Amino acid sequence: DGVSLCWPDWSRTPDLCDKYKTGVIDGPACNSLCVTETLYFGKCLSTKPNNQMYLGIWDNLPGVVKCQMEQALHLDFGTELEPRKEIVLFDKPTRGTTVQKFKEMVYSLFKAKLGDQGNLSELVNLILTVADGDKDGQVSLGEAKSAWALLQLNEFLLMVILQDKEHTPKLMGFCGDLYVMESVEYTSLYGISLPWVIELFIPSGFRRSMDQLFTPSWPRKAKIAIGLLEFVEDVFHGPYGNFLMCDTSAKNLGYNDKYDLKMVDMRKIVPETNLKELIKDRHCESDLDCVYGTDCRTSCDQSTMKCTSEVIQPNLAKACQLLKDYLLRGAPSEIREELEKQLYSCIALKVTANQMEMEHSLILNNLKTLLWKKISYTNDS
Repeated sequence: DGVSLCWPDWSRTPDLCDKYKTGVIDGPACNSLCVTETLYFGKCLSTKPNNQMYLGIWDNLPGVVKCQMEQALHLDFGTELEPRKEIVLFDKPTRGTTVQKFKEMVYSLFKAKLGDQGNLSELVNLILTVADGDKDGQVSLGEAKSAWALLQLNEFLLMVILQDKEHTPKLMGFCGDLYVMESVEYTSLYGISLPWVIELFIPSGFRRSMDQLFTPSWPRKAKIAIGLLEFVEDVFHGPYGNFLMCDTSAKNLGYNDKYDLKMVDMRKIVPETNLKELIKDRHCESDLDCVYGTDCRTSCDQSTMKCTSEVIQPNLAKACQLLKDYLLRGAPSEIREELEKQLYSCIALKVTANQMEMEHSLILNNLKTLLWKKISYTNDS
C-alpha cells in the first residue's frame, strides 16, 4: 500500500499524544487519535517521499489525514519545500495569553500573509470558531496552540477561508498540527495514480498515453473542468484577497462520484501579498531563479539582479493549460474548434495585460457556458 513513502511508524503520533495528554495541545481529533484510537491511518497517498498524507477512517467516516508537511513560507525557489527538520514546539500562545491578545496575534499574522484587507476581523472570528474544537464557546490554551500551528500552513488557512465553497474539501478536525479533511474518491484528474518509485521509471510520453486511457467519458471530464474553473474564481479576488496557484498539476485535483471537482492538495496555493513580499528582493541571475512551486514565475530585473514581484501568468491561464489535452481529447466534433480557440485564448492570458480582470472574466464565462451547453442535456451531467 505504499507505506514506505510516508514517515516510518507514523512518527508524529506519539509526540502529539504526549503533548495532548500533558495539556499542551487540544483539538477535536485528539481524543480519537490518542485515547479511543478511533482515528485510523490507512493507505499512504504521498506521491513523493517528503509528504505525509494518508487515507484514514475517523469514527467510521472516511477522510484524508495530513500532518504538517510544509514549513512556513520561506521561499526556496525552484526547489521542493523541504520536509520539516524540527518538531513544532507549540510554544505560542504562551500561558496567560488572553483571548483578546490571541485575536491580535492572529490579526497580525493575517495582515502579514494577506495584506491589509478591510474584513480581517471577520476572518479572525471565523478562526476562533474553528479553533473551539469542543464547541463549548471558549478557546482553551491547548486549542489556541493547535490553531496557531495550523495557521502557519497555507492549505489550512485556505480551507477555512473557502469552507463554504463546493470544490474545497471540508475540514473534519485537527489535533496539534495534524488535520483531517473529507475524503475524495478519485485523487487525480486521471483515473490512475502510481507510487512515485514507479513514476520515476515511466517515460513521460507513455505516462501521458496511460493518463488519457484512464479518464472518464468526455461529458464527465467537462463537468470536472467546470469545477476547476469555478475553483479559479473562488481563489481569484476572494473575500480575503487573491491566492496564486503555484502548482497546477493533475495530481493536486480529484473528484467525487458525482464528478464534482475537489482539491486534493492546496499547499502550493499561496496568498499573493505573501508571495510578492517574499519574492521582490530575491537575488537572481535569470528568470529561472524567480520561480516558486512549479509555475509561479516572475521575471529577473537585469539592472538590479532582483526578482520583480508581479507573477507573469494568472491562475486561469495555468488551469487552461492543464485542461487543454484533457478536454480536447474526445471532444464532440461540433464544438472542438471553438473549444480549442477558447482554450488557447485563455492560455495566452497575461497578468500585465490592460483590463486583464475583464478579459479574465469574459474568457472564464465563455468557457463555462460552452461546456455547460454541451453537457446539460446528457445523463453524465
